[in-house]
Parts: sequence; C-alpha cells; structure tokens
Amino acid sequence: MKLIVLGLSLSSSWGNGHATTFRALLKAFAARGHDVHFLERDVPWYAAHRDEPAPDYCRLDLYPTLDALDAWHDTIAAADAVIVGSYVPDGVAVARRVQDWARGVTAFYDIDTPVTLAALERGDCDYLSPEVIPGFDVYLSFTGGPTLARIEHQYRSPAARALYCSVDTDRYRPTGADKRWDLSYLGTYSPDRQPTLERLLIDAARRAPDRRFVVAGPQYPAAIDWPANVERIEHLPPADHPDFYSASRATLNVTRADMIAAGWSPSVRLFEAAACGTPIVSDRWEGIDELLVPGREIVLADTTDDALAALARDGPACAGPGGARPRAGGTWRRHPRRRTGTPPDRGDGRDAARPHLRMISRQKEPPSMGQQLPIALVAGGAGVHRLASVPCADRARV
Repeated sequence: MKLIVLGLSLSSSWGNGHATTFRALLKAFAARGHDVHFLERDVPWYAAHRDEPAPDYCRLDLYPTLDALDAWHDTIAAADAVIVGSYVPDGVAVARRVQDWARGVTAFYDIDTPVTLAALERGDCDYLSPEVIPGFDVYLSFTGGPTLARIEHQYRSPAARALYCSVDTDRYRPTGADKRWDLSYLGTYSPDRQPTLERLLIDAARRAPDRRFVVAGPQYPAAIDWPANVERIEHLPPADHPDFYSASRATLNVTRADMIAAGWSPSVRLFEAAACGTPIVSDRWEGIDELLVPGREIVLADTTDDALAALARDGPACAGPGGARPRAGGTWRRHPRRRTGTPPDRGDGRDAARPHLRMISRQKEPPSMGQQLPIALVAGGAGVHRLASVPCADRARV
C-alpha cells in the first residue's frame, strides 16, 4: 500500500508528542512492506530542533507554505490511503485539498481528540472544522469510549475508530540505568496540567526533601518556584526517554482536563513508561483501569498524600526491586491489541498483525443507530486494533 501522511511533525519531537506515535506507527507500516511518505510543514520552531531529519523507514519531505503543497497533488492522488493529522498548520485547507485530490481512502488521525472537540464546540479550532469531518472516510481517534459515537452522530463522520498512541518497543525498553529519581514527569508545560503537577509532584517534593524528583519538558514559565530537590530538564529527545524512565523509581502521568472529561484518552507517555517497565503514578479518568490494573500496575493518585504514600509503599507499584513493572505484568498479555503490547503469535511463526487496512467506503450519511458497521483493521506500532461489526448504539463498549 502507498500511504501518505500529512502530520504535525515527524522530524522534530520538540514539544511534540505526536512524533513518538508517528515514528512507531509508520516504522511498523514500513516493516510490513508498505510504502510510506510523510509530508511536513516546514516551520521554524521545529526546524531548530530536528532530531530525526532523515528517517530510514519512510520518505520525509517538507513544504514551506500551504500553496507549496500543490506540488504534491499527483502523489496524493495516486496514494492508496492518505492520513491528515491533528494540529497540522492550515489543517482545514489541507483537508479540503486532500479530499479533493485523493482517489484512495482518506482519514483524519486525531492525536488530540478531546482538545479538538472542545475547540470545535468553541468555534476556534484552526486545524479542523465540522464541515470537513464528513469528507474523511474514517476518523481515527486518540480517544475511545463514547466519544466515537459522538464523532459519528454530532459531526457526521462515516466511521470513527479508536487508534491509541503507539510506542516502538524496540526503542522503548528497560535499559538498566541507575535509579536517579524517586518520581519523574515528562511533558510539555500546559496550564490545565500544572495544578495536578503541583499537587502530585511539586508539593510532594516540598514535603519530602530527602527524595529526588525531576520534570522534563519545555515551555515552563520562569515564575514557577521549583523546590531544590526537583531537577529540571528543558528538552529530552526521544532517544533519551528509555534511560529517563529506567532511572525513575516511578513516573507521573498527568492528563489534560479535556482528556480527563472524555475518558479513554491514554497519553503516549503512559505507553512509553509501561514499555520501559517503570511504575506509574497517575491522575484518575474513566477507562484507565482497562489499560493497567490499579494498585498492581499503576497507582491512581488524587492528592499529595496519595503521591507520597505511593513512593513510600513497599508493595506493588512503586516498590523498587519488588515493585510491579507494567511491561512484565499482565498489561501485555491482557491487551494484545492495545498500543502497548505485541500481537499474539498464531503458532505458525507469522506475525498476527498482517499489513491490512480494510478500506472503508465513503458514505453520504452517517450510520444510523443499530446499523452494522464494517470491520476496520489497522496494523500499528506494536499491535492491532480490530473493531468488529457492532451496532452503533453499542459503540461505547468497544
């Protein structure tokens, strides 16, 4: 299959969690024999921080302006499938071009679904509009659960499917690094995440001066009063993530407010940490207990006391040598189709994740309640999402 992806950035991971997912997903497609071509808008903030300018698993081309995309008209038209990602500059205009030019299947991959839907409700989403959503054959969503039915019925998508973030388990694995920190956090500054970071890490650091903490990520305001036992790392390239997680006795997962409200929105950082076998302390949202078992593979914390108790415990989740490691725990066996595990072996030595993308034909009207939907099979970074034909009314249970 010839696959074209127009995404936020593949070349740079600076303040860009999309890069981890795209790199894992597209590498896996290439490994399965597909011809992958990534088109990226050339912008100065990524140009100054490129850590993968020449990937060996796909072709990468930069285009400087929206009009410059016209040079790729014939390439897009000839592709078997074209994916447009969230947060692409001039995304609405890009979507219209792709829908006008493409003869193959078109998809929108939203790695920010709750943020996107909130922006659509406010009328200030600059990379997607309600008018272009029905023009995509499939809406691939970072968020599962009831949000999928909402995308189909409120925004008239012909088919909404969950495609959680991907992690490359060849890159993300325990490294044996010496433990440097009791609790770490990796993420770009976000105002709606900051109160949780303050409560679960910064306040915990103030109350536990004998413990060591670290926050890695860009764009944090200079006014933040960091305790002396909190180390700051301005930017941590993906190549350094496995050592970072492996050097952490536990790591913190903090979720944006819109994603907490939607539920079923696992951050790529959850999968990175799990792949590295690092115990996770997380805020709470609906659906998280379907990925990791609370108290055994993850600690759900609401207060500073909860975070400190997690670090002090000698039992499962944050115990050091005796603590649970999500990678080695049941997560990988229970959820072979999630983004954190490898597909089950069928016994004949062949990978169960065959390189198929079941093409979903265009529909002029969205599926009605109770209508049977086609099976969609998407081979991804480390597993498969296969959604069986189910009534649309039951989508929340898929």
